[in-house]
Amino acid sequence: MTAVAAGSAATGRAAEARPVHRSRAPRILAYVLLVGVSLLWLFPTFWAVLASFRDYHTGAWTIQNYENAWTQGNMARHFLNSLYITAPAVLLTLFLSSMAAFVIARFSWRFNLIMLGLFTAANLLPQQSLLIPLFRISTRISLPFWLSDSGKLYDSFWMLILVNTAFQTGFCTFVLSNYIKTLPKELYEAAMVDGASIWRQYWKLTLPLCRPPMAALATLEVTWIYNEFFWATVLMRTGDKFPITSALNNLKGEFFTDNNLLSAGSVLVAIPVIIIFFALQRHFVSGLTLGANKG
Repeated sequence: MTAVAAGSAATGRAAEARPVHRSRAPRILAYVLLVGVSLLWLFPTFWAVLASFRDYHTGAWTIQNYENAWTQGNMARHFLNSLYITAPAVLLTLFLSSMAAFVIARFSWRFNLIMLGLFTAANLLPQQSLLIPLFRISTRISLPFWLSDSGKLYDSFWMLILVNTAFQTGFCTFVLSNYIKTLPKELYEAAMVDGASIWRQYWKLTLPLCRPPMAALATLEVTWIYNEFFWATVLMRTGDKFPITSALNNLKGEFFTDNNLLSAGSVLVAIPVIIIFFALQRHFVSGLTLGANKG
């Protein structure tokens, strides 16, 4: 009996030690599918980059398209315009959304649920549906001459800053409120015992802990606001005030458009966003994966 038991145990250990051969076909198929989708997604970018280095008439390789796009599009000026619009809009969006998220996450008020619902509903609302009301408001509100050359909110950087802030605050509030809810309540209880005010709890405690998600949101917001095209075209009149994305229209002719020249301009426009993304990539990834290992 002992020999039989020993033989059975040896057979069992041998079976456990025997490697399990799994089929690699599903994994290979998944890799092929992902590579195919990636190439299909990146094909327009590759095509635009290649076209930007080709002369439209001769097909020869050249960098003249970039020089012409920079000068004809007056891109130095329009890059500054995008900076004047994007930087204040992103900072204001993060500031307002962090305060709203702090209130929603820390206090159990009935109004919090209504406010979060309004933010979510506003994100689902097509922006074009607010075109006429916003246009009328911008033409009726006056600004001091040192804030707007036209004396109106219309055709000013402030209008684009306010519009982008209004449309982006809801999404950022939704993300930040969910993150603040995961913070330990003991931190706030200890702060209250130490006599910290509500503002101090927000400024000294909550904001430092929200740096990872705010960095991820900053990367997204810079990309979205910088690439915004619709509102700048509708709410701006002076050509010198257009942001860089709207300035690409300067590279189009009335009867003829050099697509290679336009591709070069598009590549120049995309470079700042790519630099910002790679500079904040570590914070962006960490912000997106927060809470992934929590039960």
